[in-house]
Amino acid sequence: MLRESVRALAEAKIAPFAAAVDEEARFPQEAHDALVANDLHAVHVPESYGGAGADALATVIVIEEVARVCASSSLIPAVNKLGSLPVILSGSEELKKKYMTPLAKGDGMFSYCLSEPDAGSDAAGMKTKAVRDGDYWVLNGVKRWITNAGVSEYYTVMAVTDPEKRSKGISAFVVEKSDPGVSFGAPEKKLGIKGSPTREVYLDNVRIPADRMIGAEGTGFATAMKTLDHTRITIAAQALGIAQGALDYAKGYVQERKQFGKPIADFQGVQFMLADMAMKIEAARQLTYAAAAKSERGDKDLTFQGAAAKCFASDVAMEVTTDAVQLLGGYGYTRDYPVERMMRDAKITQIYEGTNQIQRIVMARNLP
Repeated sequence: MLRESVRALAEAKIAPFAAAVDEEARFPQEAHDALVANDLHAVHVPESYGGAGADALATVIVIEEVARVCASSSLIPAVNKLGSLPVILSGSEELKKKYMTPLAKGDGMFSYCLSEPDAGSDAAGMKTKAVRDGDYWVLNGVKRWITNAGVSEYYTVMAVTDPEKRSKGISAFVVEKSDPGVSFGAPEKKLGIKGSPTREVYLDNVRIPADRMIGAEGTGFATAMKTLDHTRITIAAQALGIAQGALDYAKGYVQERKQFGKPIADFQGVQFMLADMAMKIEAARQLTYAAAAKSERGDKDLTFQGAAAKCFASDVAMEVTTDAVQLLGGYGYTRDYPVERMMRDAKITQIYEGTNQIQRIVMARNLP
């Protein structure tokens, strides 16, 4: 029922704008409004804060179905989870009430600020600092590659509170868009997910109350990594949706397109491509859903399974979307058809929330 209702909504309210959102590189406001109206913008927020209380698997299905028609739009529920999960996992009860309630209502989105210009895969090498000043913390630094920056109201920011301790000297804070000293860089000009703004976040003497720290001092990096164990699965879901959208479109196309007097779907070479695409998507789906169940239960092997799902599903998405473009031939290479957009969108799933090379390191360190 959940899948059917999200698919119907995505087809009716999100799909019609997907090409324009990509072409104009603009935030998918129509998708945002439709998701908020149907309480699908942040389904993971617990019911106690006015949220839908969806479990990890339900969240995955929502993201998958939105990504099937528009990858940029699927980053609304995905990044709302990424940005707010540190507060859910480690924040005080007061902090949760203060920020989960407006998030659940749709009054503000949540972004996640970990990466920096010189700290990408080596996130512990960050330079952003937070210095204690009485009942306040003062933050200074630059965060890069921040999804939905400038649109989101709330930001989970990782900053160094004790430079001597490397990863154990990093703390997490909630910063608000309206805090004095917060500003944003120009939107990045990207290959794909053009409807999701990616910008730098500048923190210039941003003074925030001490109770905006998420968890205890020095636990920020551990919270950031724990968050990614859960949210990598949402990227797997996004990749899965993109791949499914590409297969669905290609499947319809090859039945219509005639060459040598018959539909190209009748040729075995084409059939084998479709069979491989469907098989790999199904394998990615099973891995992703199993990882989502582990995320919900908090299983010991979640770190491995989350990395495996993200890595496998994103590699499948890149392969399947590339094959979809091939199946459409010259038409696939034009912007008149959606598969070239899907191919461009798929690429980022192999890069963000930890490159697939980093996922392989994570898996190797956590072999079951």
